[in-house]
Formats: sequence, C-alpha cells, structure tokens
Amino acid sequence: MYRFLIVIEKATNNYSAYSPDLPGCVATGKTSEEAEKNMVKAIQMHIEGLKEDHLPIPL
Repeated sequence: MYRFLIVIEKATNNYSAYSPDLPGCVATGKTSEEAEKNMVKAIQMHIEGLKEDHLPIPL
C-alpha cells in the first residue's frame, strides 16, 4: 500500500487536487470530497502506469 500527500485547492467553481510526489497526477471535483475521491483513483491509475512502464514508484 502506498501513501501520498494530496493537496486540495479551492478554485472558482470547483476544487482541484494534486500530489507533489507524483508530477502530472491531478484531479478535480465539485466538492473537496469529490476531488479527494477522484484523486485517489488518479493515483491508482498513475501507479499502475509507472509499474507498466517499469518506472520507480516514489517513496
């Protein structure tokens, strides 16, 4: 199991989320809860992609 910091920011009409440890891995949502949920899915997909490409997974 991996654990990554998620930063959630309020935008004009929604929320955005990203993980400083996973460049390019971002998500959005209408609420902060939705952004967090979408970010968890984005991280899972990002990790799968790193594994498929035989790239290191950040600690």
